[in-house]
Amino acid sequence: MSIKVEKITKYFGNQKALDKVSFEIPEGQITGLLGPNGAGKSTLMKIITGYLTPYSGEAFVSDIPLGTAKIEVQKRIGYLPELNPLYDDMYVREYLHYQQKIYQLPESRVHEVIEITSLEKEAHKKIKQLSKGYKQRVGFAAAIIHKPKILILDEPTSGFDPKQLVEIRALIKKISATTTVLLSTHIMQEVEALCERVLIINKGKLIADKMLDDFNQSTQQIIEVEFDYRVEKVALEVLPHVEQITNPKGFTYQIHFTTDIDMRSKVFDLAHDIGLKIISLNKINQSLENYFLEQIR
Repeated sequence: MSIKVEKITKYFGNQKALDKVSFEIPEGQITGLLGPNGAGKSTLMKIITGYLTPYSGEAFVSDIPLGTAKIEVQKRIGYLPELNPLYDDMYVREYLHYQQKIYQLPESRVHEVIEITSLEKEAHKKIKQLSKGYKQRVGFAAAIIHKPKILILDEPTSGFDPKQLVEIRALIKKISATTTVLLSTHIMQEVEALCERVLIINKGKLIADKMLDDFNQSTQQIIEVEFDYRVEKVALEVLPHVEQITNPKGFTYQIHFTTDIDMRSKVFDLAHDIGLKIISLNKINQSLENYFLEQIR
């Protein structure tokens, strides 16, 4: 099943949380949603799950509009919110049986999700006795108990130790074989390890939509150079393969090249020819993290 978002706008009072956000996620794709705190990621996820209503625009799951068929859409969605709401005084197995009865599933499904999420040794405990990582597993088990075709995960690996991270990544990968996954995270390594595509939101706007393969096959590079005094950008534009020049601070310039040939020697030669003294000269490879920081600057 696919997700389609069309010009979603959301206000909280006078504050615009989302501004005409549109995108489409095809069936079976794992898509990462990135953005700084307050960018609108959680708000967007809550709208897709039907928890919040947009001011304008519409979300669809397999062409079913959320606005007029919310229950039908929610039957198809599994959701793990960032602040995982659990009943602390319930036992793990008891809580999952509660979820099983809500969805009118066979009792055997409780055993299945306990096994899938490696909760066997914790199933007899009260939820309040669990570590943060295991509480997250319980929330994950509840999110997938009804075998949803769409899985929405907001900071899904919060609280996991390194071993648990490997296990939960493998689980998400396995589930994605039959499920469309949208996950929000602050951890770049999570996106690089799990996702095929990344969406970046900043100040309520979708500002980037990029496939992860584009980074692996990129022939771009960024040379960051600091001179001893300010120089006009036009003086640097004579360099070959220049795509863009930015001046993030002071006498520091970032020169974007459309080639995988190391251009530092060319920058050094140009500086020598026009009488500039170089204070520092570094090559910055195009990575997801660099791309993200560049987009939200």
